[in-house]
Amino acid sequence: MMRFSANLGFLWTELALDQAIHAAARAGFAAVECHWPYGIAPDKIAAALAQTGMPMLSLNTRPGRMAIGEFGLAALPGRSADARAAIQEAITYARAIDASAIHVMSGKAKGQAARATFTENLRFAVEHAGDRMILIEPINSHDVPGYFLDNLHDAIALIAEIGAPNLRLMADCYHLAQMGHDVVATLQAVAPMLGHVQIAGHPGRGAPDCGTLDYGAIFGALASLGWDQPIGAEYRPNGPTESTLGWLEQSKR
Repeated sequence: MMRFSANLGFLWTELALDQAIHAAARAGFAAVECHWPYGIAPDKIAAALAQTGMPMLSLNTRPGRMAIGEFGLAALPGRSADARAAIQEAITYARAIDASAIHVMSGKAKGQAARATFTENLRFAVEHAGDRMILIEPINSHDVPGYFLDNLHDAIALIAEIGAPNLRLMADCYHLAQMGHDVVATLQAVAPMLGHVQIAGHPGRGAPDCGTLDYGAIFGALASLGWDQPIGAEYRPNGPTESTLGWLEQSKR
């Protein structure tokens, strides 16, 4: 049976993060993950995790100044000091709450200078992360125009080039479908470098039981690959989160 992680960047966003952890536990999730927890003291999050017995799978590096369109820093030429401060902050926070992984966001940039910058900042991340996993995620250019890492093949090439055992791929099935990939075939192809898998309905990024993606086939493929980690539910609920969890109940039957 597949197990699932609630992405608290999208689910229960009306609650403070520590309370959202409790809500996810009550709903039957096996784990949680988040985007940017930095506005709340890590000991408060660690306490909620301990009280619920929930592991925190991942968190993101700060996005930068979202008000002016920034969405990550690590590939921005001339911003490596900011990017590395964000990476170190994320690693420190992850250790404080025992989160397993840090997603290093590339940000919006293009060209060879951006690639060189991202590569060097990823080398910094894997060197300083110790026993924490560093994740990179291809994000489709329809939803986030200008995002540097908007191509699965570029992510694969970066992981191979850097060659660090703690640098792995975050495969979001919604983004893969938006890029036109066959999700099952892609997961099978990238299995040796998978670090985390996320799900949402496609199109629309609603709950996984909305849209055209066959999650029965996707979960079957993951099971055949021996995937035994919780799968991240990173979707936009079209109402109260509890009202969109029919797919989670169905998965337990």
